[in-house]
Amino acid sequence: MDYTQMSREELQQALDEQNKVLKEIKKRKISLDISRGKPSAEQLDVTMPMLDMVGSTTIFPKPDYRNYGGLEGIPELRALFAKMLGVEKDETIVGGNASLQLMYDTIQRAMQFGVCGSKPWNEGKVKFICPVPGYDRHFAICQHFGIEMINVPMTPAGPNMDLVERLVADDESVKGIWCVPKYQNPTGYTFSDETVERLAKMKTAAKDFRIFWDNAYCVHDLYDQGDKLANIMAIAKEAGTADRIYEFASTSKITFAGAGVAVMAASKNNIADTLSHMKFQTIGFNKVWQYVHYLYLQSTENIAAIMAKQAALIRPKFEKFEEVFSEEFGSGSGIARWTKPRGGYFISLDVLDGCAKEVGRLCKSVGLTITNVGDTFPYGIDDRDSNIRIAPTYASEEEFAEALQVLVCCIKVACISKLIGKSEE
Repeated sequence: MDYTQMSREELQQALDEQNKVLKEIKKRKISLDISRGKPSAEQLDVTMPMLDMVGSTTIFPKPDYRNYGGLEGIPELRALFAKMLGVEKDETIVGGNASLQLMYDTIQRAMQFGVCGSKPWNEGKVKFICPVPGYDRHFAICQHFGIEMINVPMTPAGPNMDLVERLVADDESVKGIWCVPKYQNPTGYTFSDETVERLAKMKTAAKDFRIFWDNAYCVHDLYDQGDKLANIMAIAKEAGTADRIYEFASTSKITFAGAGVAVMAASKNNIADTLSHMKFQTIGFNKVWQYVHYLYLQSTENIAAIMAKQAALIRPKFEKFEEVFSEEFGSGSGIARWTKPRGGYFISLDVLDGCAKEVGRLCKSVGLTITNVGDTFPYGIDDRDSNIRIAPTYASEEEFAEALQVLVCCIKVACISKLIGKSEE
């Protein structure tokens, strides 16, 4: 059913029906949340055995992980993360619970001190390329530091590389780009081999240009045959641009979201530069907890087994979304389209232009919390007012199914109302 081809009378009839449904939903006084990519309680329960990895009789390796030191993280976990990311152990730093902190600190150091001997970024205008729709916390970091953000559209192969290459080639103030290369937040797209190669090899006006490679979902496949991502560090080394890459990951969605460990991977030059500043910030991260993680994770094969358990819990929710939205909008409705990721934590939904904020308002009015409309764009501004990020994981399967029915109704009310308004113009 293509709503854009319906007569005004047909649209009004459909709107009246959906308004009745919405009225009944409001009576139920629901409270549902699909706004953030948080693991469910069932997912967190998978990790509970990790708490039994150490006890009062545990003998820690030497030098004693209970003591000071080890700024770069424990060697066992550095080696494991290096294998997971396809880099060398000496090209890693294992930090605290949040990769976001490592990213923020890396921007802070670049702004104040520069990178590897370059001028501090805050001595001039700084711009970052931001693929959109994208991750709101990346944009918030830039806005916090007064970094100008340049929107570049995402495609199924990654950011529009023709535009990226033009921007970096001509403007020395363009210092970086944010990338979530595998199962991108929120589209779920994985960068193609060609995109990864072009990013690693492109000519940049700024010699201190950096790619912030937020590989948050590197092992977060929903299916046995997950997407394959090219190793940007390996390509950059061959191209002589290894210093261009800062890669980040964490166990936030592997172990405990609020108590994981994070890793930064970079060239040896970048690692040395980072540690030269970090030593004034901390004597070291929580090495006891890093060791607990190592004992639990052990190997990349074991990580894959853990993630298979996680996938079994969240895959039905992604499939429920596809089932419901295909049934409601899949025959060319003209008012909704969405991505079909094979991993990660999000689905990107686009509704009829000019309707996303109204969808958000309607959802809120009946007790459904969704991601703030506009958050997937820098400065919270979606010029088309169409994009909504869907986070299926946190709610139970039953709650998520109910949330989808509410969302469907709100989309129909908002978009049909918009189409009726257009027909009256």
